[in-house]
Amino acid sequence: MQIRQILATAAVAAVTAPVVLLSVSPAYAGTQSSVQTEKRPSISELRKAVKEARQTYRAAVATWKALQQEMDDTELATYPPRADRDKAKTAADEATAAKAAADKAVTDAQAKLDAATTDDEKATAQKELDTATAAAETAATAKTDADAKLDTAQTALDDARVAILKKIHQADEDVQTALAAKKAAEKALADAKDEEPGEPGTPGEPTDPECATDSALKATLPGLPSKIAAGSTVDFQLRLTNNTKRTLDEVLPFVAVAAVDKTGVKDLSSKLHLKSKQGGTWKTVDQDSYAGDFTNVKAGAHVDLPLRLTIDRSTPAGYGASIAVGEYFNRDESCGASDLAVYEFAINPVGAGNSGTPATPNKPEPQGSASPVASSGSDNGSTDTDGSLAHTGSSSALPTIGLAGGAAVVLGAGAVYVVRRRKADANS
Repeated sequence: MQIRQILATAAVAAVTAPVVLLSVSPAYAGTQSSVQTEKRPSISELRKAVKEARQTYRAAVATWKALQQEMDDTELATYPPRADRDKAKTAADEATAAKAAADKAVTDAQAKLDAATTDDEKATAQKELDTATAAAETAATAKTDADAKLDTAQTALDDARVAILKKIHQADEDVQTALAAKKAAEKALADAKDEEPGEPGTPGEPTDPECATDSALKATLPGLPSKIAAGSTVDFQLRLTNNTKRTLDEVLPFVAVAAVDKTGVKDLSSKLHLKSKQGGTWKTVDQDSYAGDFTNVKAGAHVDLPLRLTIDRSTPAGYGASIAVGEYFNRDESCGASDLAVYEFAINPVGAGNSGTPATPNKPEPQGSASPVASSGSDNGSTDTDGSLAHTGSSSALPTIGLAGGAAVVLGAGAVYVVRRRKADANS
């Protein structure tokens, strides 16, 4: 069974199931009875709503990022309130040192007076003590003033940072609100498109010319081992490489994992736990959503999303697969999606160890081919982003799974992505 056939079959089955419409307006929420005649928004109106929602979301994210940068700037010595605080601190430190010196002069003068034996020595020592005492009083007053100015400057710096933090909190709420609105608008548009006829010769496939497959955006999974032992955890990456000739405003990664036992019948997917590192924190990957978000990816550059896969100790030996894909959206409303990258790996028993050999992407054979093409080290391969060789055909694992009827389980996540993408689910 070929990968594209599996995905196409699963995707068609999924999109023909009953769907609940989620509109961008409460006026269209809920069940519509057959007697209701309220006019639904047109496709063009829904597209306009999506465009406006995306613009609002991007503006909210831009504001949030600008405020984060403003907060980072408060740590710089050139930040005005911090510069004033640092200047006041320097003056306070100098005043403290001056007072300490003046106090020592008083102590020394008093000791000299105590040691004087003649009237002349006592008169001279007393004069020195009076002068030192006056200087110490002046130094004490200067220190008090300097400390007060430092307190004022520190309060001003603290107040400035608190004000920015309040704005960041509000900006974060604005981002979440805008994101929810964007998701609702995109889903309403996707649902409306699903009701339209598909392209000729592609049963159940709705027309979506706006986000066609773009091989110039490439998805790879460098670091994923070809063999992983049950009970172990492996770190790898989802790399999205921008081979287009322009900067991509927003690039969204999607990744999923699934597995079956050696019979190809028992679904082991629940025993695979995938996380992605977002904002310095490991978060469980929701296979109904994007795994991260990148902005302003320049032409020729790549972005990496750290991934971590843990397989339960109770997992029997079997076969797994991970799929990866990326989508991009630009401010001019152009968009596209990379080809689906499928990486296969074997699941070894507990204690068997992980392979040092990285998994290689499985390139599906052309539609209509009679049988799978085995991987080889011939010139059929091409150099992948991470330097490994991407062979055509499939590994020995997938034909086994396919013959056993389990390929639909392993690659079902890919079909879920196809359907989810067509419904325009946004990143969380």
